[in-house]
Amino acid sequence: MTAALNIPNSLTLLRIVLIPVFVVVFYLPVPWAHLATAAVFGLAALTDWLDGWLARRLGQMSALGAFLDPVADKLMVAVVLVLLVQKHPTPWLAVPAAVIIGREITISALREWMAEIGERKRVAVSGLGKFKTIAQMVALVLLLVGNPIAALPTYELGFVLLYVAAILTIWSMTLYLLAASPKLVEKSNINQ
Repeated sequence: MTAALNIPNSLTLLRIVLIPVFVVVFYLPVPWAHLATAAVFGLAALTDWLDGWLARRLGQMSALGAFLDPVADKLMVAVVLVLLVQKHPTPWLAVPAAVIIGREITISALREWMAEIGERKRVAVSGLGKFKTIAQMVALVLLLVGNPIAALPTYELGFVLLYVAAILTIWSMTLYLLAASPKLVEKSNINQ
């Protein structure tokens, strides 16, 4: 099995393939669509954890996996947030969605730039970033479920957790920017 087709990379590719599946299921005109979308997203979130764990456990870390994993995560989360805002068009949902998507774009660009100058380790994934991801994934599953389960107000809990994730998003972005700030304020010989 080549590095490109190993198990962790296959799980990451599955997560990308699940994006159009998620969109189709989201728009199905059936009463169980919200549960199915939550299940599809939950499966994608599980593969996010599993591919990294397997890559380390099996010694199958690769450049392709390092590239694709964050791309797959960000694509799925952005699609889910956009569709949730489209379904519930309120500023109360749009603001944390915009914060989360904006942070992902900002940090991706920052990491790319830091890698170009050989300083990628300054903005490596932190424990806070992982905690933010967990809060975000649980929030999105609960928002997708929407309807209460037994006495559990899933949508309301998801909404609160989305704000927790947005706050952690801003906090972690600030820490990454502070870590990169010495390089960001250096004078450059590059003509702008």
